[in-house]
Amino acid sequence: MRAETQNIVAEIQKSLELLEQRMDYETAPHRLEEFNARVEDPNLWDNPENAQKLMRERQMLVDAIETYETIKTDLNDNIELIELGEMEEDEEVVQDAEEAIKKLGAKAAKKELEALLDGEADGNDTFLEINSGAGGTESCDWASMLARMYVRWAEKKGYTVELQSETAGEEAGIKSAAYKISGHNAYGWLKSESGVHRLVRISPFDSAAKRHTSFSSVWVYPVVDDNIEIEVNPADIRVDTYRSSGAGGQHVNTTDSAVRITHIPTGIVVTSSEKSQHQNRDIAMKALKSRLYQQELDRRNAEINAAHEAKGDAGWGNQIRSYVLQPYQMVKDLRTNFETSDTKGVLDGDLDGFMAATLALNVAGKSRSEAQGED
Repeated sequence: MRAETQNIVAEIQKSLELLEQRMDYETAPHRLEEFNARVEDPNLWDNPENAQKLMRERQMLVDAIETYETIKTDLNDNIELIELGEMEEDEEVVQDAEEAIKKLGAKAAKKELEALLDGEADGNDTFLEINSGAGGTESCDWASMLARMYVRWAEKKGYTVELQSETAGEEAGIKSAAYKISGHNAYGWLKSESGVHRLVRISPFDSAAKRHTSFSSVWVYPVVDDNIEIEVNPADIRVDTYRSSGAGGQHVNTTDSAVRITHIPTGIVVTSSEKSQHQNRDIAMKALKSRLYQQELDRRNAEINAAHEAKGDAGWGNQIRSYVLQPYQMVKDLRTNFETSDTKGVLDGDLDGFMAATLALNVAGKSRSEAQGED
């Protein structure tokens, strides 16, 4: 076996060890039996929310077991093929098996990163808010480009995307938009996107074809589920209803059903304008709890964030990524230095490379922080 292939095999084996630890493989079959027994309970769907949560947890375990066992089996099969090919001096068999191991290495690395999404809220659905910065039409257009990018990314992941509210720009694009994105690890992946995103391009709105720089902010908050208790004092909030206005077409909403909730102690403002007033109030309250929970997460991670900022990494409120379309094409994350010249792919939702790099950076920072704490 070639040295390069041996190194890939070693990395795959490390990934398998992590996957095994993360799901506690020894107890996984027993836990799956318990899930199956509960699923067969005829009274399960008396409480739809609990039933859906149970089904999702069961599926997560099934997927984890299947992923681990598939990678392990494929690895062993291809190692045996290499050994057999070398014994029979069949170079074609060896090359095919080594190529399969190379692809398996990429798959194992991806699954390892997914397994590292083990924060308290990483597995939750998420709220995503986009706000245009200063710059009028340019920034509003950039905000709409970001919205399209994240919707495309979510759709590729098989996630469900719900538009919660939207404010149209005066000439083009959007001033702001809020989405709920539902799917396993939606928050865990998207949390790395919070911050300011910068666009450099020749403006399609400038008759002189000059280069413009635009900014828009992206904020991500986990949807708070029943496992996370967030208390909101009714005396601390102000609820307003108003007539909403959308971007036209399918998003037009001219009723007085929109709801705005202001959390007075923190100044947090959340809105919802897509459904009935009663539903909007419920949606906005959940969004407020998510924002408050995010504050708590930020407080818990203060030491890690401070360590990153000390090294020059961008904080939550600062610029995190630059998208340059002219005079050259490049998207670069300023925290990880991960970059690509495939700007079209990125704006079409190919974001996994950026998210994975940031996730790995955060995991490394967390590990260093924990190690220092032990010292």
